[in-house]
Amino acid sequence: MPEGHSVHRIARQFDRNFVGKTLRASSPQGRFAEGAAVLDGRAAVSVQAVGKQMFLEAEGDIWLRVHLGLYGAWDFAGEILVDPTIASANGRMGQTNQRGTVLDEPILDDAGENSLASIGAPRRTRVHVRMSEQTKGLADEGLEWPPPVVGQVRLRLMTDITAADLRGPTACVLQSPEEMLATIAKLGPDPLVGDPVENEERFVRAVRKKSTVIALLLMDQSVVSGIGNVYRAEMLYRQRLNPHTPGRDVPEEIVRALWHDWVRLLAIGVETGQMMTMDGLTGEDYRAAMANRDDRHWVYHRAGLPCRICGTEIALEEIGARKLYWCPRCQA
Repeated sequence: MPEGHSVHRIARQFDRNFVGKTLRASSPQGRFAEGAAVLDGRAAVSVQAVGKQMFLEAEGDIWLRVHLGLYGAWDFAGEILVDPTIASANGRMGQTNQRGTVLDEPILDDAGENSLASIGAPRRTRVHVRMSEQTKGLADEGLEWPPPVVGQVRLRLMTDITAADLRGPTACVLQSPEEMLATIAKLGPDPLVGDPVENEERFVRAVRKKSTVIALLLMDQSVVSGIGNVYRAEMLYRQRLNPHTPGRDVPEEIVRALWHDWVRLLAIGVETGQMMTMDGLTGEDYRAAMANRDDRHWVYHRAGLPCRICGTEIALEEIGARKLYWCPRCQA
């Protein structure tokens, strides 16, 4: 499932390429035909991500809410602003968030610096998505326009030069401003949305009052927004915290350390496009970590392998219907 950094990057693609432009909307699959008809011809006004959900505002106080869930993804085609991460995924953002990135050049903004305000090197490139040939890369400028519909596209949004196809979402609905705010009110704090101090306090209160184990609380989107299986495992390891500890038994300083770590890791994920959870990597080690998840995580997807610190075999268990990776010694 896409985690928070992916959805924030998708929202930034919409901000760069759709906001301020008139939308042409359709539902090739037919399951969102009525909603697409409402959106068609309206200008995109704003977009924001909160955790794993994206909210796109169209003129007339209409909000499109999209939750990708386990199988959803956005496929961008046409002229879009790309960086190495988007290029490596051939314009596909969401479901394939663990695809590695080969860094031929740094991820820089137009000021020549790494910047959270940028989604990467701001150059326009025509991308063509081939769902049956995921390894295909950037194509030439002579591609068919608009791009042919491939697969079950729930919603297609287009401008004159850019297309975004949505496939397989858990939720794709239109909301009024009141409904949008009510949805956001049910979500836990997101480090990139709202007041930083208030967000931290909300997280600490939510964790410290519950008897639910911390491994489940970090995945509860009403407690904290955006954390999924990868970040959950890595954050618990980074704090050397036993995943079976009830929230109310986690010392307050550790709960705050978890929040600060999420603030840091989410920012890195948005900037790089990858869930980089090992600190201090430089040179070839950093390039390898960007290209391959096996080189960028402490415990995630390393069941049966020795802990990078103590050598103990990384454990794998199921909790809350999701896989949990952890080190029984470092996190005793």
